[in-house]
Amino acid sequence: MNTIGGLVFVLACVFGSYLTSGGSVAPLIEAVPFEMWTIGGAAIGTFIMSNSMHDIKHTLSGFGKIMKGAAYRKADYVELLSLLYFFVRLASTKGSMALEPHIEKPEESTAFQKFPKVLANHHASAMICDYLRMVGMNADDPNQIEDVLGRELKKTLNEELHGSHALQSMADGLPALGIVAAVLGVIKTMSHINEPPAVLGAMIGGALTGTFLGVLLAYGMVGPFASRMKAVVEEESKYFEVVRAVLVAHLHGNAPQVSVETGRKMAPNQHMPSFQELEEAVQNLQIA
Repeated sequence: MNTIGGLVFVLACVFGSYLTSGGSVAPLIEAVPFEMWTIGGAAIGTFIMSNSMHDIKHTLSGFGKIMKGAAYRKADYVELLSLLYFFVRLASTKGSMALEPHIEKPEESTAFQKFPKVLANHHASAMICDYLRMVGMNADDPNQIEDVLGRELKKTLNEELHGSHALQSMADGLPALGIVAAVLGVIKTMSHINEPPAVLGAMIGGALTGTFLGVLLAYGMVGPFASRMKAVVEEESKYFEVVRAVLVAHLHGNAPQVSVETGRKMAPNQHMPSFQELEEAVQNLQIA
């Protein structure tokens, strides 16, 4: 919602001030379709040239993140921490082998079924199962697990950030593409140099519209979209940092309550449950 509201405000300020100061909208209406054809088409073409089909689809799907924001809220972090608390408590009291029925077939696990959102998040559920399975295979060195988990999370974050990088690259190129459109307009104007000044003035105005659109699209639309996408991706990555923090704290020999408290601290501040909220959630946890 903020993204749409900000975009509307930008356009209202830019065009509102232009019209209020006496600017004529007629040259813009006449020139914008052709200039957008040049600038927008060239921008889309360069975007396709510089990205694989997978990255193109990934970037387009990222527009949902721009509009909706991060997928995880306080309730999602409470659910994740509650599930992790159950697993580390089970491992502490009955040993790592007691986790096997839950991690081998998570879709049949009573623990995962208690938290369907975590189960539906294939990346999160697979990460939990994979590393608990490694612990069951005696890979219980906390430093080793932390290193492997850290490298996986870094790799995933870099892949998720590619969409924002692609949009930022497009934003960086839009002003130059606007100049290309403007130069073409000047060439067109020079070929009609024998026309009256009024005609030449309109043609020069149309040419300058290209520069205007390139800068506006770069810094008023695509650049902010890229920044917003990056911020959302980085915020969502904290969800998986919670998993790493809890598992590593558990492998260091901490009590289950201490392990989930360590993970709670990794949640974004605006979505981080309080100590009392998490304590109440794990105390009321009932899993067959």
